[in-house]
Amino acid sequence: MIDGTLIHTQRRTGKADRRNYSGEHHHHGLHFLALTDERGRLIWMSAARPGRTHDNAAARQDHVLAHLRAAGLGALADLGFRGLDNDIRDSVIVTGYHASRTHKPTPGQKTANRVLAVGRAPAEHGFAHLKHWRILTKLRTDPACATHLLRALLVLTNLEVNR
Repeated sequence: MIDGTLIHTQRRTGKADRRNYSGEHHHHGLHFLALTDERGRLIWMSAARPGRTHDNAAARQDHVLAHLRAAGLGALADLGFRGLDNDIRDSVIVTGYHASRTHKPTPGQKTANRVLAVGRAPAEHGFAHLKHWRILTKLRTDPACATHLLRALLVLTNLEVNR
């Protein structure tokens, strides 16, 4: 499963602060992508990016599709990754069906969305375990230092969860 999250941080001073503001969450933070296994254990975490970064942009910058295809793996994702994988014959990323004002999902599409949400739930649990660390709420540093800190916390989280 692949998902992106915003780690809430304190505001930085100066112009470096504007890039870290997420309009979706209305909060300052750093954006991370993560891959989890079917049990919700975090396997891989991307480098920190400004909070305004979209999930698709981060996945493209990290070449996630190419890495998944090379490994022969697939991933479940939320609607934030819609449009990332347009290869219909050899799709690597599976997303749900989007509803709009003019296009209501069919009962089959609604069922598919429910099944996908149940399958993606462990990814959210993996992020919850990682965000449990209180030091993340005190971050006020540049993304490079935050990446090192978050990857160290990833190791500690996996040790704690797998006990």
